[in-house]
Amino acid sequence: MRTLTTAVRTALFTTITAVGLTASLSAQNASAADLDALREQIRLLDQKLRVLERNSELAAETAAADAKKLPKITATEGRFEIASSDGANSLRLRGLVQGDGRFYFDDANAAQDRFLLRRARLIFEGKFAERFNYVVQPEFAGTTVSILDANISTALIPETLNVRVGRFKTPVGLEQLQSDPVAFFNERSIATNLAPNRDVGVEIFGSVLEKRLGYQVSATNGVIDGGNSNPASDNLEGDFTVAGRLFATPFVNDKDSVLKGLGFGIAAATGNYAGAQLNAYRTDGQQNFFAYRGTTVANGRASVISPQAYFYNGPLGILAEYFSNSAELINAANAREITNTAVNLSVGYVLTGEDSTYRGVTPKTTFNPTAGTWGAFEVVARFAQVDIDDDAFLGGVTSLAAATNATEVTSYGLGLNWYLSKTVRAGFNVFQNDFKLAPGAAPAAGTALADDETVFITRVQVSF
Repeated sequence: MRTLTTAVRTALFTTITAVGLTASLSAQNASAADLDALREQIRLLDQKLRVLERNSELAAETAAADAKKLPKITATEGRFEIASSDGANSLRLRGLVQGDGRFYFDDANAAQDRFLLRRARLIFEGKFAERFNYVVQPEFAGTTVSILDANISTALIPETLNVRVGRFKTPVGLEQLQSDPVAFFNERSIATNLAPNRDVGVEIFGSVLEKRLGYQVSATNGVIDGGNSNPASDNLEGDFTVAGRLFATPFVNDKDSVLKGLGFGIAAATGNYAGAQLNAYRTDGQQNFFAYRGTTVANGRASVISPQAYFYNGPLGILAEYFSNSAELINAANAREITNTAVNLSVGYVLTGEDSTYRGVTPKTTFNPTAGTWGAFEVVARFAQVDIDDDAFLGGVTSLAAATNATEVTSYGLGLNWYLSKTVRAGFNVFQNDFKLAPGAAPAAGTALADDETVFITRVQVSF
């Protein structure tokens, strides 16, 4: 286009020069026939220039129209996306890799020191036909590949009424619903042992009152005691689990309010789990501190309720939640209803002044010693506790759980998070887990409960 414009300008200059020559020739008494011939050449040249200029404009318009039909590719730090020209269809590739080091300072777990790949995920998400969104999230860490999330959703009424079908997180635990790479600590609190995790079913969700009140309601196969759905034992009793969550952020639209980052709500789930196997509970260091006997199974209804709240203001972040988890269980002829409880209080403060949010911290600078920038730093602290119902240990040899399990665990955590960039984060956590056993009980020799757990967990993660 630029070359063509230059040619047009040159031709116009030539035309003007020719006109000047015409005047000059006339002044020199050139013949009338010569002048007429020259004028005709100038007219033809002008006509050709006009045609050439119009063809150039048409070519530019065609090129612009063709460009609009091409896919749009976005590649920046933290984002890689391919979208159709109209934006109605897209594929965004995301990923998460977490490499951990676990080092135990208690004698009972010293042999468990190790480096490991905690998570390795490729996340495919996007939309098609403008209204349908999808997520597929496989997990490659561990000995087998598993599918964590696989669902499709659509907005019946944008923001207000949405429907999701597939595998997704059960809407109960506040910290459990938080994305893995942005939580305060390298591991979620021991309280999440009582919160259901991913399950298969259908969910309705949205927000009302100008986003001041969010809601989620789901019907799923059913997950008990903090686990993920298992195809081998899904919905054995033929009854579905119903979960619901209301979460209010009354000041979210008041930009100048100190309470803008306040949110609070309640979540609950209930279902029939007859015959379902029960999950073990783990410490921050991922060691089992409680497990039911292998012959103990669910024997009816199980329910969980969780009041929850968070508060974010500038660099300060606070997250709190409580769980009461009740379940009808049986081992041989020993049938009981057990109620376990848990609490989690986590606090974070960004030392470098960035805002703390439920969706994480975005550093203002990137780690670059040459430029004198170091990213963002955040200190975190946590208190958490799980209390097992004492009735779980009654019944002698037919008790639901052996007396060698902990009946109460109290966890204290301190940590430092270093945000080297938007996508790279390092975490350094120390946890102290204090175990309490039933009166007169002693832990089995060589087990994790033989000593209170003190563990240092390091992590380097890439999340985009």
